[in-house]
Amino acid sequence: MAANLGATSLSTWIDRFWQDLQPMPGRLNSSLRVVLSTVLTLILLMTLRMPSASIGLYFVFLVGRDSPSVSLRSGLFSVIAFAVTVATVLGVVALTDNNPVARLLSVSVVVFLSGMLMLSTNLTVLASTWGFIYCTLIAFWETQAPSDYLVKQSLYLIGTVSIAVLCSVAVEYCFGVKHPATELQNQRRIRYEALSRMFSLYAQGATREQLTPAVIGVSRLAASGQNGMLQLYNTIVDRKLDPGALPIGTRVRITMLAQLMDVSAAFGTQNLTVTDPELQRRCGHIAALCLDLIHDIRPKARELEEQRYTGTTNLLDRVDENLHAILSMPSEVGGEKNKELVALPSSKTPIFIPGAFTRKETVAFALKLSLCATICYIIVRAVDWPGISTSVITVVIAGLSTSGAIKQKLIFRLVGAAIGGLIFGIGSTIYLFPHMDSITSLVLLIAAISMLAAWWAGGRQFNYVGLQIAFAFYLVAFEGFSSPTQLAPARDRLIGILLALVVMAFVFDLLWPVRTVTAMRGSLAAMMQLATDYLQKASTISGLPVLRQEADAIRDQLGKTVGTVRAMSETVEYEFGADVKQQLVSSEMILGASLTLVAFFWNQFAVLHREEDLDFLQQPELIAMRLRMAEGMKTMANATVKKTEFAMIAPGTLVEASLLDHPRYGEFARNSVDRYQELEKVVLRLTTLA
Repeated sequence: MAANLGATSLSTWIDRFWQDLQPMPGRLNSSLRVVLSTVLTLILLMTLRMPSASIGLYFVFLVGRDSPSVSLRSGLFSVIAFAVTVATVLGVVALTDNNPVARLLSVSVVVFLSGMLMLSTNLTVLASTWGFIYCTLIAFWETQAPSDYLVKQSLYLIGTVSIAVLCSVAVEYCFGVKHPATELQNQRRIRYEALSRMFSLYAQGATREQLTPAVIGVSRLAASGQNGMLQLYNTIVDRKLDPGALPIGTRVRITMLAQLMDVSAAFGTQNLTVTDPELQRRCGHIAALCLDLIHDIRPKARELEEQRYTGTTNLLDRVDENLHAILSMPSEVGGEKNKELVALPSSKTPIFIPGAFTRKETVAFALKLSLCATICYIIVRAVDWPGISTSVITVVIAGLSTSGAIKQKLIFRLVGAAIGGLIFGIGSTIYLFPHMDSITSLVLLIAAISMLAAWWAGGRQFNYVGLQIAFAFYLVAFEGFSSPTQLAPARDRLIGILLALVVMAFVFDLLWPVRTVTAMRGSLAAMMQLATDYLQKASTISGLPVLRQEADAIRDQLGKTVGTVRAMSETVEYEFGADVKQQLVSSEMILGASLTLVAFFWNQFAVLHREEDLDFLQQPELIAMRLRMAEGMKTMANATVKKTEFAMIAPGTLVEASLLDHPRYGEFARNSVDRYQELEKVVLRLTTLA
C-alpha cells in the first residue's frame, strides 16, 4: 500500500482530505438531520433502557435519506431483515442445540448468501446488514449466559432498531427536501455555470489571480461527487414526482456531469493560465456549450463535431470527450420531452439483477467472503478471545468485489476505528464520563460526535471513515446503561479489525485476487451485453409494451452500472504493483467507453419508446442495422474481457446508404452509426492496454 499511496505526495492527500470536508450543497442540512435523529433515538433508548444501543444509534446512519418515503421503505425493510435474522439465529440454535460446529457452518452459509445477494440484487445494504447482524447475534451464544436472557436480548434488538428507524423517518418527513426536482435542476445549473465561468476566463487569457476563485469553485463542486444529485433523483423516482425541466436520461447525465466536473477541476488545478490561442479558442467553445447545457439546448451537428478530439493525450481532450458524451444524449424526441424517459419509477425497478445470481464473479466473491469470515470465526474460537469477534463483522461490512475497493474500505475502517474507538471512545471514558452525571451531558457529547461523523460521512472520497467513527465510538461508549470503566473492549475490537484486515488481504489480494481494472472491464462487458440484448429484443419484438418492460430493466441496470464503474475508477490508486499508472489509464478509458455506450443506448431507447415511432421497430433496414450492431457489440464485449483486438465493422455495411438521407429515418440512422463508431474506436484503444 505504501508503494502505491506513497506515489501521491502527502500534501496532495492532505489537500484532497481538506477538499472532502468543505461545505457542499445540502451537506449541512443532511448532517443536522442525522444529529437530530441520533439525539431522539438516544433519549428514547435510554428512557426505555433498550439494550444494544450502539447498534440502534449506528443504524441512524444507515437509514436512507434520499426522501421521507425512501427512509420509511429502507427502515421498514431493515426491521423486517432484523426480524428474519433473529428468527434465523434462534432457529439454528434451537434445531442444533447450540452446537459449536453448527454455529460455524451457519456463519459460513449466511455470509456466502449475503455475498451473493450483495452483487445480485438492488438491496446491497440490506444484504450486508443481514450478514452483519447474524454474525453479531450468533456471537451471543458463545457466552455462558442463560438461554432465556440471550433470547430476550435478541428480541430487544428488533425494538432498538425500530426506534432508530421511527426517529429517522419522522425527522425526514419534517425536514427533508420538499422540491427535489427543482433542487436537482438548480444543482445542475450551478455546476454548468461554474464550468462556463472557468473556461470563459481561460478563453480570455485571464491571470492566475482572476482564475483562482473560479478553479476553486469548480474543484469544490467536483469534490461533492454525484451522490447528492443521485439522492435528489431517487427522491423523484421513489415518490413519482413531476421531473419538471429535467432532461431525458437524468440518472446517467448525473454521472456524466460528475465526471465532467472531475476532469475540468483537474485541468484547472494543473493550468494556472492559458496563453495558447488554440487552447483559448477551445476553452471558449467549451464555455459556450456549458451555457447551452443549462437549458439542455442540443447544438447543431457542426457545433457538436467541432468539439470532438480523438486520441486523448491531455486533460482538455478528456474534457472534450466527456462533454461530447453529454451532448450526444437525446434532449427531446418528436419535438417534445417525454417525461417517462426522464426518471424511471422505483416500482419498475426489479429487485434481482437479471443474470447476476448465476455469474461466476458473483459466486467467486461470495465464496471469498465466506472463507474470510470462516477463518476469522475459527481463530476467535481457537484462541478463546470473544472480544475480537469484530473481525467476523468487519469481513461482512468491508467486503467488496475488487481488491482496490477492499483495501480502501479496510484502511478507512481502520482509520475510523482508531479515531472513533481509540481517540474519542477511550478519551471519553478516561476524561469525560467520570465527570458526567446527567443525560444532558451525554446528549451533548453524542450530538457532537454524531455531527462530526455525519459531516465526514457526507464527503465523497473519505465518507466511509465517518461511518466507522460513529460505529467504533458507539461500540466503545455504550457497553450498557452506565459509563464504561474498562479500556479492554476498545483494544479487543481494534485487534479484531486488524485480524480481519490481514485475513482479507491474504484471501482477496494474494490467494484469489480480482484487480479493480479487471472488474471494470467485466462491468463494461456486462453493459455491452445489456445493450446487445436490447438491440436484439428491439429487432424481434414488434409490440411496444413488451419491449418497454424489458427495456426499463436494462435502462435501470445500465444507469447503475455506469455509476459503479465510476466509483471503481476512484479506487484503482489503492492497488498494489508497479503498473498502477497503467491501470489508472485503463480505468479512465473504461469509464470513457462506458459513457459512450450509455449515449449510444439512449439514442436508441429514446426513439424506440414511443407509440408514434412504432414503424422504427418494424422498418426492415433498421432491424438489419440493429442486428449487425448487436453482433458487433457482442464481439466488443468479448474483446474487452480477453483484451484481444477485433475487426471493426465497415461504416458502409452497418446500414444502407440510402437510409442515411431518408426524411424520417435518416437522423436516427446517422446518430446510431455515429455513436456506434465512437464506441468501436474507444474499445479498440482499450483492448491494446494491459
